[in-house]
Amino acid sequence: MALLTLEHVTQRFGALAAVNDLSFELEEGEVFGIAGPNGAGKTTVFNLISGFLHGSGRILLDGKRIDGLPPHRVTHLGIARTFQIPQPFQSMTVVQNLRIGEYYGSQGRTADGARRAPWKDLSGLIEFVGLQGKEDRPVSSLKLYDKKLTVLASALATRPRLVMLDEALGGLSAVEAELSLALLQRLNKEWGLTVIMIEHLMSALTRSCDRLLILNNGEALRLGEPRAVVEDPAVIECLVGGKRA
Repeated sequence: MALLTLEHVTQRFGALAAVNDLSFELEEGEVFGIAGPNGAGKTTVFNLISGFLHGSGRILLDGKRIDGLPPHRVTHLGIARTFQIPQPFQSMTVVQNLRIGEYYGSQGRTADGARRAPWKDLSGLIEFVGLQGKEDRPVSSLKLYDKKLTVLASALATRPRLVMLDEALGGLSAVEAELSLALLQRLNKEWGLTVIMIEHLMSALTRSCDRLLILNNGEALRLGEPRAVVEDPAVIECLVGGKRA
């Protein structure tokens, strides 16, 4: 059984179908990429899965429907997410942000995920993501990379089975992006964490993902092995335009 299943999911805003009849399955332990031009419906898919929007169709976790649940219930079931623009509690310290994630995620949860995590406590999580020495600093004083690490660590503190990352590499330097990708690979390999990542950096998706979904106008254009997907002429036309390609 797939970990996550979307069946004919649609989200309309008036006459606009931001997501239109979208179906795919996500296997446990998979790194799954989503790409597409601006306005393709990528973040809307995240909002539907995480409970911030409620459209039509079915969304299932372990075969049980989660569409219609509010975000906190989705989190308690083991799905965490980040946003395009990092939204930590700026006036709080790094460790205080993580404590909120830990408390919020533990409500109504079992200890199943805790046994598999490669850290024992928040101090171990801080060291794992590379924020040691900064745990008592207010987040407002951190650079963008460390703010993104704080947001990611807060999501991980909920002990998720699936984490959804919305442009986690956006705005980072080449070195910082490489460090972030290495961290995601460790999370996937050492913890078995399932990952869905939205990115515009296609080289990162082809290197990191098991499968890649291209969205265009709210619909699935292509789904498959990343290198085969990005070499599809229809995908090239969609992402960069025929003349530029």
